[in-house]
Amino acid sequence: ANVRAVHRALGNAPIFSFLDVVTLCRCAQVSRAWNVLALDGSNWQRIDLFDFQRDIEGRVVENISKRCGGFLRKLSLRGCQGVGDNALRTFAQNCRNIEVLNLNGCTKITDATCTSLSKFCSKLRHLDLASCTSITNLSLKALSEGCPLLEQLNISWCDQVTKDGVQALVRGCGGLKALSLKGCTQLEDEALKYIGANCPELVTLNLQTCLQITDDGLITICRGCHKLQSLCASGCCNITDAILNALGQNCPRLRILEVARCSQLTDVGFTTLARNCHDLEKMDLEECVQITDSTLIQLSIHCPRLQVLSLSHCELITDDGIRHLGNGACAHDRLEVIELDNCPLITDASLEHLKSCHSLERIELYDCQQITRAGIKRLRTHLPNIKVHAYFAPVTPPPSVGGSRQRFCRCCIIL
Repeated sequence: ANVRAVHRALGNAPIFSFLDVVTLCRCAQVSRAWNVLALDGSNWQRIDLFDFQRDIEGRVVENISKRCGGFLRKLSLRGCQGVGDNALRTFAQNCRNIEVLNLNGCTKITDATCTSLSKFCSKLRHLDLASCTSITNLSLKALSEGCPLLEQLNISWCDQVTKDGVQALVRGCGGLKALSLKGCTQLEDEALKYIGANCPELVTLNLQTCLQITDDGLITICRGCHKLQSLCASGCCNITDAILNALGQNCPRLRILEVARCSQLTDVGFTTLARNCHDLEKMDLEECVQITDSTLIQLSIHCPRLQVLSLSHCELITDDGIRHLGNGACAHDRLEVIELDNCPLITDASLEHLKSCHSLERIELYDCQQITRAGIKRLRTHLPNIKVHAYFAPVTPPPSVGGSRQRFCRCCIIL
């Protein structure tokens, strides 16, 4: 009766459902009536414990699952290293309507957790298992059998996973839209062929540091996943311009391309890409050491939506390429970040070419030895809010009179 009275006093509005975990717990201490209302499972449909308490034990997860039951739709246990398989089995049994589950960094869990999720959580759509290094192919097989609605899966750094696990996964989860395989170093081209043949809805794919991947596997992805918008292949050092050609011919919706340290890529491939993928917004070309101003000219002409561009360690880039970029379609309203670390041919003239980029928020200039403080100061007169990251070696002071004092540069004095 008291609870009903409080409900009436609050106007029957679901006020508690808008509160976060900490506030709900505080409200629960106000009175018995508020305790019942605040801790009602219907108010705990989305829980993120990362900013609340990272060192929770399994019993906390078990208690939450018993309180929330079927109401819980989204739970993040990111970084909760004390939570293991037993607690997550209880969770899975009680919270069968869970749709989004983040277990990133929960290093105690094993394949047993995925077996529990497969058995009880058929509505699961998003699952993050990054850095859960005990996960093997058995987990992917279990998810395939029990979680057919899975759309997003992150198994980054689960380096026991092989092509057999990927084959099992895509057999039952053909609706995958986002798949992160970053650091899964055992994966070969065969794994990508399974993905390309079974996941036509794929939008995002991360293959960073999958060192065994070559053109053959990625071309299959391009041909089978025409909706692809984001591809990270940074560190896949075996790929060539054939990948850029395949992306240009098959994936016109591409918005994000990260190919840092792919040193075999050249202007020829990026020309094909730019002429066909006009929606590009973010490109990481760090250490693509063969590209020249020609690539920047093509991007400036064909990619009007470009927002973030990394050219660090692209040592052939000159002021002329930056001039074209600064005059390009993306310059005035779109370009937000440009990274030029270790581009030795870049001078203050490049900064002059960028001063009309009114959306520019950040520029990286570490080890650009021809950039001066005066050039940066002039840029800031046009873009006062820009963040400029640069380094200037301290000047060594002149020797003291008579040579009696030991000579140190300013670095040494500071250290």
